[in-house]
Amino acid sequence: MPRDMGRFPEGSVADRVAALNARYKHHAATTVLEHALKDADLGRVALVSSFGAESVVLLHLVSVIAPETPVLFVDTRMLFAETLDYQRELAEKLHLCDVRTIRAAQPRVAFEDPDGTLHQFNTDACCAVRKVEPLERALATFDGWITGRKRYQASTRQAVEFFEAEGDTRIKVNPLAHWGREDLEEYMVENRLPRHPLVAKGYPSIGCAPCTSPVKPGEDPRAGRWRGQDKTECGIHFIDGKPVRTPKESAA
Repeated sequence: MPRDMGRFPEGSVADRVAALNARYKHHAATTVLEHALKDADLGRVALVSSFGAESVVLLHLVSVIAPETPVLFVDTRMLFAETLDYQRELAEKLHLCDVRTIRAAQPRVAFEDPDGTLHQFNTDACCAVRKVEPLERALATFDGWITGRKRYQASTRQAVEFFEAEGDTRIKVNPLAHWGREDLEEYMVENRLPRHPLVAKGYPSIGCAPCTSPVKPGEDPRAGRWRGQDKTECGIHFIDGKPVRTPKESAA
């Protein structure tokens, strides 16, 4: 899809991020999201959603503010069946107009992971071929993307701002950065939003089935992701253009 040249943003990514954070520093999440979808400094934007444990809040906000916003969903072909069912349920219930399912090219997967065991000995490589590379291709025509990252989710996310630079490529928007678990719960209850079925089974953060486990009370909400490994992100989230590779506090 061609980029809308009429909205092509000017200036470096870092300069635009600084301007956007200053402009919306004291705004609420809904205002940040509403303006971000129209701000010339941001350009053309897509929402990237895992349709995971907390995804429904941001999806609902987008469906109210701008339901025509492209929603990119990466299907790694290793997701829980419950996630795939939930994705279809939310797309229909929220009347999302442009949900795009992104998958890795099958020849690429067959070459890198012919027997489907890559995740057992190299999770970074598995995430790269099944998630990072397909998403990067899908984002090629966008100037920015919206995520559901929040400060409370993990120690590696405590400094998340509304707007972040993804290297010199594009801008990442985190409208819910300052929301806590109580804010999300209240919003879901008030709007009668359906929950991911695995949340009730102890999964506060949900990724691919082989690399996600239930979380015990008191643990970091993301402790069940790549449990026992010095890995906290799949690779699609970067700080200053570099992937986050900080060990979990629970593994310390």
